Amino acid sequence: MGTALVTGASRGLGAVIAERLAADGWHVAVNYAHDTAGAAAVVERAQAAGGSARLSRFDVTDEESVRRGVAEIGAIDVVVNNATGPQPLMPVLEQTWDDHLDQLHFFVKAPLLILQAVLPAMRAAGSGRIINVGSEVTDLGNPDYGHYVSAKAAMHGLTRSWARELGPSGITVNTIEPGWIPVERHEGTPAAEYDEYIRHLPLGHMGVPVDVAEAVAFLASPGSRFITGQRLAVNGGRTMT
Repeated sequence: MGTALVTGASRGLGAVIAERLAADGWHVAVNYAHDTAGAAAVVERAQAAGGSARLSRFDVTDEESVRRGVAEIGAIDVVVNNATGPQPLMPVLEQTWDDHLDQLHFFVKAPLLILQAVLPAMRAAGSGRIINVGSEVTDLGNPDYGHYVSAKAAMHGLTRSWARELGPSGITVNTIEPGWIPVERHEGTPAAEYDEYIRHLPLGHMGVPVDVAEAVAFLASPGSRFITGQRLAVNGGRTMT
């Protein structure tokens, strides 16, 4: 089917997305920056299930690192921009411009660098899929989170602009917006916090990482060929756009 790059895929949503795409027949480049053991485990699981995957270590926020990493992979048909960094809560009076830049590096700079690296080959092929992993926070406007919310909103701004610019080249660009999907970093969260979140969900239960992976797999598939510039919320109905 071609090659898919999943950034930040050594754990969490990225790991499950990578394994799901490999199950669909994509050769998956499992990108990571630090956790070699975690990324290798993702590759091993994908291969054990009959899929094709390889390690791809590079810093998505560094121009030279992205250029070198993408060149090592070769032609890429699908990009899933999933990589992220720390997301601390802090009141607006404590937020600095650097706090905002920390988020923009992952959600604007990294997708831009990767697109610029993969675009010539996608244009030559006349096809491609860019899938940005956003967040429901852009609709909820969570307090103490302006640095993160604004960067995720900017990410979808890229989606809309790129969809119009790249559509004539046969390239689709869409945003997946997960809700709170518990992964490893949420271990130890008090049950009351889950209960409060579930109270706002029409479906009445938490989502799991595979729910997001299934949506990404659809947007990577031929079945999504006439869908571009869209936001797909995967959050049990918490937000409705």
